[in-house]
Amino acid sequence: MMEPLWKPSEKRVKESNMYRFMQSINHTYGTNFADYDALYQWSIENLEAFWLEVWRFAGIKPSVGNPRVIDDPTRMPGAHWFPDTRLNFAENLLRYRDDKTAMIFRGEDAVRRTLTYEELYAATAKVAASLRAAGVTPGDRVVGFMPNMPESIIAMLAATSLGATWSSCSPDFGIRGVLDRFGQTRPKVLFTADGYYFKGKALGCLEKVAQIIKDLPSIEKIVVVPYTQEKPDLTDLPNAVHYNEFVHNDAEDMDFAQLPFEHPLYIMYSSGTTGLPKCMVQSAGGVLLNQLKELILHTDLKREDTIFYFTTCGWMMWNWLTASLATGATLVLYDGNPFHPGPDALWRMAQDEKITVFGTSAGYIAALRAAGVKPGKQFDLSALKTLLSTGSPLSKEDFQFIYREVKSDMQLSSISGGSDLNGCFALGNPMGPVYEGELQCRGLGMKVFAYDEDGKPTVGQRGELVCAAPFPSMPIYFWDDESGKKYRSAYFEVFPGVWTHGDFIEVTERGGIIIYGRSDATLNPGGVRIGTAEIYRVMDQMEEIEDSVIVGQQWSGDVRVILFVKMKEGFDLTDDLREKIKKNIRTNASPRHVPAKIIAVPDIPYTLNMKKVELAVQKVIHNREVKNKDALKNPEALDYFANLKELAN
Repeated sequence: MMEPLWKPSEKRVKESNMYRFMQSINHTYGTNFADYDALYQWSIENLEAFWLEVWRFAGIKPSVGNPRVIDDPTRMPGAHWFPDTRLNFAENLLRYRDDKTAMIFRGEDAVRRTLTYEELYAATAKVAASLRAAGVTPGDRVVGFMPNMPESIIAMLAATSLGATWSSCSPDFGIRGVLDRFGQTRPKVLFTADGYYFKGKALGCLEKVAQIIKDLPSIEKIVVVPYTQEKPDLTDLPNAVHYNEFVHNDAEDMDFAQLPFEHPLYIMYSSGTTGLPKCMVQSAGGVLLNQLKELILHTDLKREDTIFYFTTCGWMMWNWLTASLATGATLVLYDGNPFHPGPDALWRMAQDEKITVFGTSAGYIAALRAAGVKPGKQFDLSALKTLLSTGSPLSKEDFQFIYREVKSDMQLSSISGGSDLNGCFALGNPMGPVYEGELQCRGLGMKVFAYDEDGKPTVGQRGELVCAAPFPSMPIYFWDDESGKKYRSAYFEVFPGVWTHGDFIEVTERGGIIIYGRSDATLNPGGVRIGTAEIYRVMDQMEEIEDSVIVGQQWSGDVRVILFVKMKEGFDLTDDLREKIKKNIRTNASPRHVPAKIIAVPDIPYTLNMKKVELAVQKVIHNREVKNKDALKNPEALDYFANLKELAN
C-alpha cells in the first residue's frame, strides 16, 4: 500500500471550508457524511440540491432569485441553469469595498503596486462609466491585449459590470494569433498596454496593435495603459486614448447590469488544432458558481489568504484567479519571466508577500527542479499552506521534489480541467491525503469517469475522461455556431449525451485521478495547451517547406514540441533555415509554439481522406503500436519516424 506524502491534521480538516460545507449538508439533509467520498457521491446523485447549496455557501448575490436550479438535468447539452435568476458577475467579485489589500502587482522590472478593495471598486467604477460613455452595452465585446496587471482585471470587471462580454490574449501572442481570436468575435473596445517586460527587456506592443487593428474594423476605441513608458506615442493608432485620459475621474458608484444567469461573460478559445480556434462562450452565473466552488471548497481559500498564480491573460488560470476577489482574499499578480533575474524569483516574492496559496504549472516545477532551486531552504515559506499545479501532469519525481525541497507540511493540489469549462474536473481535497502522481479527487458536482472503449466506467485502468451529467460552467454555445454542430462535435460525438474531454485518465481505487495526457493532438509544452494549426499556417507560407507535421514528445517529465518537415526539391534543412522557421513561428504564433526540435523527413503520413495523422506519428516516436494503418494513404511514411536518433537527446 502506497504511503501518502502528506495528510492534513485534524485541526486543519475541521477548520477547512470543505468540512464546514459537509457539516452544513449533514444538518440540512439529515445525512451523516464523514469523508469526501461520501460527500462527492451525494453531490453527483443530487445535482440540484448540491449546486443550490454551493450557491448559498458561496454567498452569491442575485437581484432576482428562485430555487429552480436546472430545467432538465437529463439534457446534455442543452440544460439551462438557474433560469429565473438575474445577477451581475462583477458585482459578486466586488462585494468587499474596504481597506484590505485586494491586489499586489509585482513586475519583472521590480515595480510593486497595491490596491485595496475600496480602491479597486473606485477604479472599476471610473472605467465602467467611461465604457458606458463610449457606447458599450450588454452583449458587446470588450477585449484585452494585456500583461497580467491590475488594469487588466479592472477592465474586465468594468466591462462585465455593464453586461459586456470579455476576452483576452497575452501580449506575447503574434499578430495572426490575436486576429484568429479577436477577429472572429468583432470586439468594440480594445485595452492594451504600451508594452511588457520579459527577461529584463521592455518589449513594445503598440506596433503590433497597429497591425492588428487594420484587420479589426469593429474596434471603435483603443485604451492604452502606460507600463513601459510614461506617456506612449499613440500617433499610429486611430481612435486611441491614454488610459488616464479615458477614465471618468468623477464616477464614484456603479450601476451593475442585472442579467440572466446564462448571460455571456467570457469568450475563451480552443488551441486551434484543426483550424481557427473555437470561440467558447461561457455564462456569468456558470463561471461564478463553478469557480467559487473550486476556490472556496477545493482550494480552501479564505479572506485571510494571499493567493498567487503564475499565469498570463491568455490562459484560463487568469480568469480563475480573478474570481478569488469574491472571497475577499489578496491576489498577487506577476508580469514577466519566472526565472528572471534568477530561477528563485517567484519564491523570493512568495516569502516577501507571505503567499499562502501558490499556483503554477507542472512545467515550471520541472524546470525549477532541473535548475537545482531549493525554495524551502532558501526562503521563509512559513505562510505557505497550499501549492497548486496544473497545465500538464505533474510527475512523481516532482511530487517528491515539492515535499522535499519546498515544504513538507503543505497541501500539494495537482488540478486538471480546461478552458472549455473555465475550471477543473479533478482538484484538491483539503480533508484528504496527497499521494505521489495523483490528483486528490474528482470535483464536487462533476460526474467524472474513465470510460473504456465501450463507454463503461473503469477503475484502476486508463480510459477517456468523461463527464456524464451537466455542470453550470459548460459553454453556453460556440461563437458563430447557430446550429450547435461545432459544439456537439467538440464534446459529444464519441459518447452521445456525455462530455468527452480529450484526456486519458485513471480513477484509482481510493478515488484519486492519474492524468496520462491528451488523447487528441493538442500540444502541451510547459503546461500550456497550444494548437498545431497555428504552426501549420506559418509553415504553409514558407517557400522552402513542402509539408510538415507537429507532435508532442514526452521529455523529462514534460512535453516538447517536435516539428517534422518535408523539404521542397532544391532546399535543405540547414541551421540557418531552422532559425528562420523558429523566428517565423515566434513572430506569427507565440514563443510557446516554437519547436524544440526541427527534423527533416522524406514524407508526411496522411489518411485516405487527406488528414495528417499527428497521433499516429506521436505513437511511433513513443514506440507505441499504430493500429488501423489501412486508413492511411501512405502507411510506409510512418516507418521513418521510428527510432530517430535526433529524438534521443
